[in-house]
Amino acid sequence: MRKIRKSLIALLTAMVLVAAACSDTTDDGAEVDASEGTDETTESEAEEPSEEEPSEEETTGDEPAEEEEAAPAAVMSGGTDRDFSVLAPATGETIVVGLVNTEGPAGLDFPEIRTLGAATVQYLNDHGGFGGRVVQLETCNADGSPEGSQACAQELAGKDVEMVFLGLDLFPDYATYDAEGINVIGAIPLFPADYAAEVVYLSGGNFLLNAGIVGVAIEEFGASSVAIVSGDNAGQNSSEAALIEVLEANEIEFVSIKGGNDETDAGFQALVSQALNSEPDVLVSLYGDAGCIGMMRGRAALGTDIPVLASNTCIAADVLEAAGDAADGWFFVGGADEPVTVEHASQQAAAAIEVGGAPEDVVISSLGLGNLSQIMFLTTAAAANDLAAGGGEITGESVYDHLLNNPNGDLRVFPGGAVLDCGAVAASPSVCNWETPIGEYADGGAPRLTRLDVTPFLP
Repeated sequence: MRKIRKSLIALLTAMVLVAAACSDTTDDGAEVDASEGTDETTESEAEEPSEEEPSEEETTGDEPAEEEEAAPAAVMSGGTDRDFSVLAPATGETIVVGLVNTEGPAGLDFPEIRTLGAATVQYLNDHGGFGGRVVQLETCNADGSPEGSQACAQELAGKDVEMVFLGLDLFPDYATYDAEGINVIGAIPLFPADYAAEVVYLSGGNFLLNAGIVGVAIEEFGASSVAIVSGDNAGQNSSEAALIEVLEANEIEFVSIKGGNDETDAGFQALVSQALNSEPDVLVSLYGDAGCIGMMRGRAALGTDIPVLASNTCIAADVLEAAGDAADGWFFVGGADEPVTVEHASQQAAAAIEVGGAPEDVVISSLGLGNLSQIMFLTTAAAANDLAAGGGEITGESVYDHLLNNPNGDLRVFPGGAVLDCGAVAASPSVCNWETPIGEYADGGAPRLTRLDVTPFLP
């Protein structure tokens, strides 16, 4: 079991569409009522135009009463124009939701998922809630065991939650949620059973990552052969096996070169040189963190311009700063920090409640796995507001169904904008997003971003 957990976490850090740096902030509270304000929230609100939230004194008798009620949801009508900052605080009936996460065990300690989630819910309550309803967040620590996951499902059911969000839960107790009629929304599926569960997952996880790598190799470079370079450990070995499955399904020839978990610059240069002996069309690096820097320097030292594909763990700011121009010609599945949009500004403002500082100074890729809870809550809030704008009743079930069915076709994953298309791949009906951003680092500048639908490349 311990080996399986290590492999899963190594894979998870490569899957998420953020860099793998983890936040060091914690919150000792096990239960969060995110409807209570803080000083940080007050500062955030002070930056917003006051005319967007008229006081009672400013409201005249000429304004229809129903227009004031509809205002918090009306500006969230779907598409990509999703600016939470202009929404008034939620005043509707409280909706209780749960968040299951894993904290405590070595290698499975991710409090940032909970703390960033609580901050995001607090931000949402100050800006529209879920379709005007105040959100109350109840959290539970699954502790990385099947028994812990089952206990969390039972505990949250006893608190009358209307829906449950899965941060990092290795063994979700789907049976309990189903028996209690509780809808479940997750960020990333881990096990095969997750892909077939009757839930909504906002990413295709490891399948999406590897299909994205192969898709870029084919679409961008017309590749018929690749060389994989990776360390020899449980996590990277699992990633290698999953990638090989996709390569074989797409009839791509490959060689796989194994290095140590820690290599010198000369060692990485030797690994790249060995990989180039097979004359591949592209290289794929499964190294992360410091290994990314070593691979970048090793390739640059050889003077080759062969393109390299990697997960976006290699696009963390500290990696690119250390590598400099050596990162030119690298492509990152999962993208990078995108240009600031209203969606990203809302995400920054929510994160600033927890991490501190000015919202505009928050670097999204520095939020680590905490970004998972932000994606789930903000995507769900946008769907709830869209439903409310159309006159729909806001309940856990109705919001879940709205996400699942996307009746108007304009609901998107927050903040990147991939259209929600649940069940697009019959073999993985729970997954609602098979699109990934691709970042190219060139000329020492900000990555050029494109998007790729990976469904044609799935095994």
